[in-house]
Parts: sequence; structure tokens; C-alpha cells
Amino acid sequence: MVIEICIGSSCHLKGSRELVDLFTTEVEKRNLKDRVSLKGSFCKGKCNREGVTIQIDDELYTGITPEKFETFFEEHVATKL
Repeated sequence: MVIEICIGSSCHLKGSRELVDLFTTEVEKRNLKDRVSLKGSFCKGKCNREGVTIQIDDELYTGITPEKFETFFEEHVATKL
């Protein structure tokens, strides 16, 4: 599974750095380093008023915030591994 977190200007201002840290910590905690590849990306053209754009494999998700991280990780990462 490839997870790309937008680190472009808009998403950076909306917390992408914190999301990178949260994803890194969760992947390490769950011992998923062999199954999940984390990458940064620049603008995906789906800027939202709230949150960060994240792509998992071929699926784009918008509006992801640090507050929504746990639910997002469970629904879109953990259940698909």
C-alpha cells in the first residue's frame, strides 16, 4: 500500500506535517513498514477548505485533519491490509 500525503503549501498550512508524523508513528507502532510505503507529494489539485489531501494507492481523500486521523487510519488503512 502506498500512502501519499500532500505537503504542498495549502496542505502544509492545514497540518500535513502533523499527519506525516501521525502516519509514521502508527505504521511503526503496528509494524507495517514492510506493507506500507509513506511518501510526500505536492498538490493533487483537490485543495479543500479544511484538512489535507491524501492518496492511498489510486484513491484520493480530502479534508483529513489530525483530529480525524485515527478514524481515517482504521477505515482506510488498517482494514485494507
